[in-house]
Amino acid sequence: MYDATRVTRAGVPEAVQGEAFLQGPVFASAFHAAGDPSAVPYTYARFNNPTWNQFEQALSELEGGEAVVFPSGMAAVASIFGTLLRPGDTLVLPSDSYYTSRVIAQGYLAEMGVRVQLASTRGNAQLAHLEGAKLLWLESPSNPGLEVCDIRMLAEAAHAQGVLVAVDNTTPTMLGQKPLELGADFSVASATKALTGHSDLVLGYVAAKDSTLLSKVRAWRTQQGAIPGPMEVWMAHRSLGTLALRLERQCNNALAIAHFLSRRPEVLEVRYPGLPEDPAHSIAVRQMSYYGPVVSFTLASREQAEKFLANCKLVYEATSFGGLHTSAERRARWSGDIISEGFIRFSAGCEDIRDLLADLEQALATLS
Repeated sequence: MYDATRVTRAGVPEAVQGEAFLQGPVFASAFHAAGDPSAVPYTYARFNNPTWNQFEQALSELEGGEAVVFPSGMAAVASIFGTLLRPGDTLVLPSDSYYTSRVIAQGYLAEMGVRVQLASTRGNAQLAHLEGAKLLWLESPSNPGLEVCDIRMLAEAAHAQGVLVAVDNTTPTMLGQKPLELGADFSVASATKALTGHSDLVLGYVAAKDSTLLSKVRAWRTQQGAIPGPMEVWMAHRSLGTLALRLERQCNNALAIAHFLSRRPEVLEVRYPGLPEDPAHSIAVRQMSYYGPVVSFTLASREQAEKFLANCKLVYEATSFGGLHTSAERRARWSGDIISEGFIRFSAGCEDIRDLLADLEQALATLS
């Protein structure tokens, strides 16, 4: 089946007369479990939950590898760092990756004695730092700069030197890009963003083809207590069925917006991997099915960026992305990314593109 069909059925149990299509969330801290605990599927809520299992099955079907769900994207990131890296190991990380991933690496991991090697996503610059590394961390497209690296090439080069590879796949989701098929050992994502798309929950997951590697991640979740709530997991599974619909509309809108912005004199630079003239396009077109909902662009100053956002009528000013409502922010209001004061991270939603373009046009006109 095609992805748009698969996503509506992923993790959904076989039809049973009189039963719901998808059973509701199971709220329990303990389950009936007399005798040998290994003979009982559920014993204690920190170990397992049937609501998790259904959503993890859905993710596994779509990722092409076994999945473990976490209460946030950063909990998923921390599980890989925590299970794989020890004092003396080397982590190769994008210098332009998601800010909090770098905070953990350069803070907690470095203090533990892990050597952190930073290199940009653009130009596959991490390739030069693989020797002696334990883990290569990739993020493509990067957040917020939307740089793209050649995942297959880097994974092959890393494996040739015995280096494991993890890819933060939050921006495109597994329908837009399949890291495990491209050779990565781990696919990691924040399900808070486009995967669930309604801006009403926080969740993350890790997927891997190697069951031995993933068993360590699952054990980390149990032992660290990094467990998700059943309500959030059920809501995520419910939302997953519309991912293909949402993503197609969002990505079509994002591309149209990128084309529009590229022709505006007020805009200094536009980045979107789907633009044929974008520096990342030649790699993105080979490894991505959708280019994601995020468009990044730069206005001349902080004042212009703030004025533009204030004058948008349909754009929510918010710090997340991937939701069905169009949102944006002046990203430099947060520290940590090497970007200009007028840099805007824009997340295309599911509104009619004619309304969005009209709104952007009138907001940009106020800058002249």
